[in-house]
Amino acid sequence: MALIQCGFFAQTLGLSMSMNVVIPERSYGIGVEAGGAQTGDKFPVLYLLHGLSDDHSIWLRRTSVERYAAEYGIAVVMPEVHRSFYTNMKSGLDYWTFVSEELPHVAQSLFPISGKREDSFAAGLSMGGYGAMKLGLRSPEKFAAVASLSGAMDILAFDHEGSPLAAKEYKWIFGSKEEAAGSDDDLFALAERAAAAGVSLPKLYQCCGTEDFLYAHNVRFRDHVRSLGIALDYEEGPGDHNWGYWDEHIQRVLAWLPLRGGKV
Repeated sequence: MALIQCGFFAQTLGLSMSMNVVIPERSYGIGVEAGGAQTGDKFPVLYLLHGLSDDHSIWLRRTSVERYAAEYGIAVVMPEVHRSFYTNMKSGLDYWTFVSEELPHVAQSLFPISGKREDSFAAGLSMGGYGAMKLGLRSPEKFAAVASLSGAMDILAFDHEGSPLAAKEYKWIFGSKEEAAGSDDDLFALAERAAAAGVSLPKLYQCCGTEDFLYAHNVRFRDHVRSLGIALDYEEGPGDHNWGYWDEHIQRVLAWLPLRGGKV
């Protein structure tokens, strides 16, 4: 795999941003199995999102995602979004517009990756799991599958003491809890609207460890989505909010993706 550390100017945000990108090559060298999911001259792509306290470098530093992706011939784009919750902030910048519109456009213009729905996927952990699921529910026409690992699925539950978001930070991002409820940042409301409209959604995957502090959030979202008749692949089992769990489950996500070329 080729590794590109990319700095670029984001028009949406009005500042320089960073992303790490891994792109398949014809040969990967000793000890790495090469896959073959390339279709035409463009590679399928996974937009892989980071958590609240991390950045664009974290997936490469804490997992072997580059080696895992090589087996499937898939490119991986890992952007930086700070502590934004992938949201057009109430008192801040338009990170949702950045990640859902500008980022794919920039990545496709710079690298040989496909822009087709059937070749485009999103996944993430914690805050990034929330972001990936929001991409799937708000932009279903752009993604064939999305996956949440230990996702922060219930933003309404973060408006209280002990939340990883301070009260002032929550207000900067979402406004009040009353403003967040039912908004386009509320995954529960997004699922309800998608079900009512009969939207053709991407494949959805969700997993969480039973010892994770977000486990109850994930169970509520799972039950809510299934009550609406939305198909959801769900996994749970022993595990906490840590990289041992995410390193294992990103491998499962890559195997689960509906890649057109499959795994060689």
